Amino acid sequence: MAAIPSNMMPLGTKAPDFNLLNPATGETMSLDVLKSNVATVIMFICNHCPYVKHVKPELIRLAEDYQAKDIVFIAINSNDVANYPDDSPEKMQQEGYPFPYLFDEMQTVAKAYQAACTPDFYIFDSDLKCAYRGQLDDARPHSNATVNGKDIREALDAIIAGQQVNSEQIPSIGCSIKWKM
Repeated sequence: MAAIPSNMMPLGTKAPDFNLLNPATGETMSLDVLKSNVATVIMFICNHCPYVKHVKPELIRLAEDYQAKDIVFIAINSNDVANYPDDSPEKMQQEGYPFPYLFDEMQTVAKAYQAACTPDFYIFDSDLKCAYRGQLDDARPHSNATVNGKDIREALDAIIAGQQVNSEQIPSIGCSIKWKM
């Protein structure tokens, strides 16, 4: 379980569009259709990563707390499922997230977002410009820190209040995205 940090996409970067399969519905979904007029949270996750498993309950709580405030949550799995079958689209359907969990089979979306690890978080404003990229909070597997989504919550609260998001942001840490060879 080697820890890899986020690449930290430059703030203000426009969110790259995508068309990805939602294994739960069989539909192809695009950012243009899913996006919010307030803020859109895009996270790169997978099923098998211990860092993702550690924060999964908070990802669900975050969505439950902020979807009512017109915040959209989108999860993307870009892992090589041939070598990591626990991340397959069939197994993605079993995760039970209250937001779309999309499959980036060709890994082009992860590359467009400069994603490096799971979990890797991005928040885009109403113009789909990057307002936040970094960690969920200070918690990591085997740490004493509480999983509470503090960093993401502070960024979302600032956007909702019409305030500038603090530009001092800490990279996420997690398992590397499992790139195809």
